Amino acid sequence: MSRDPHPRSPVPARPEPPSPPGMGLLSEAPPLLSVHAAVVFLAAGFIGFIMGGLVFLSEKSVPKAVAAGLGSFGLSVPVLHKLIG
Repeated sequence: MSRDPHPRSPVPARPEPPSPPGMGLLSEAPPLLSVHAAVVFLAAGFIGFIMGGLVFLSEKSVPKAVAAGLGSFGLSVPVLHKLIG
């Protein structure tokens, strides 16, 4: 008697439904950003936009407004990361 070198695997209790064509690779990829990172960046972007707008309204200078917006964005990211985390 010879034994089968490739025994059959057990049949799953619930077979998985077939996925739509072309969706096999997309469902297995990890997300680009976690929900935590997305919330932190969104909140920091909102803070930077508001601060840049307020500086523009007071100074009437686009470079100063952009610098203030980027600075407040950069400074608020680590603070929000600790607060939200």
